Amino acid sequence: MRLRPSRRYFRVVAIALLALVLALIVALFWLGRPVGELMVEAESALVSDSAVIVKREPWLSFEPTGQIAESGFIFYPGGRVAPEAYAPLARSLAEHGALAVIAPMPLNLAVLNPEAASAVIAANPQITEWIIGGHSLGGVMAARFAYNNPANVTGLVLLAAYPEEGIDLSDRGLAVATIHGDLDGLATVPEIKASFVRLPPHAQKILIAGANHAQFGWYGPQTGDLSATISRRDQQDQVLKAMIRLMRETGI
Repeated sequence: MRLRPSRRYFRVVAIALLALVLALIVALFWLGRPVGELMVEAESALVSDSAVIVKREPWLSFEPTGQIAESGFIFYPGGRVAPEAYAPLARSLAEHGALAVIAPMPLNLAVLNPEAASAVIAANPQITEWIIGGHSLGGVMAARFAYNNPANVTGLVLLAAYPEEGIDLSDRGLAVATIHGDLDGLATVPEIKASFVRLPPHAQKILIAGANHAQFGWYGPQTGDLSATISRRDQQDQVLKAMIRLMRETGI
């Protein structure tokens, strides 16, 4: 004799499924909420002026005025960090003559769209040289893109980031700069150094004294990070100098 499930059984199953759906909604809300708060410096960098044209769609882009940019920089934001938090850095690159594009990510997680740069490159055929880079998780995914698309990029910038296991760029002719801080509580110095074997021998390895994780962007402090002993502006200036140096190395 086959017993049919009782009404109570169906109620229990329905309640369990509802709880699972609610938990998923809460998790997605948490993941989609950016860490920190956008700082005033980032908001100011989002305004177009006589030197830089800022566009919000389809990506956050910064284009130098009065010239046609032939080089470009694509940036992947850190995990759960709003793309606007990197606007000052992108704007500075545009002021130096490059098209700078920050790629927004689903739920602010680059791991959900590591191939985002492909659409940027396809939409800008006038750009002859591309550098890709990213902060933290964004840098990890930028390294993955560079590994999978060697014909599309000539340079890679890693800010408090490193290639994941299985992404070996050591035999590539790629121009690489890895930039990290000695007070980073999230991407530590030992972790960064351990990744050097997966980078080309000629990669620029830059350790910024007094720098931490969050000051690679403009979104305030971050849980788990250490306190920087240099200003955010000082850290950003050192990052910009290293990136410009890499651009010159690639002929940009």
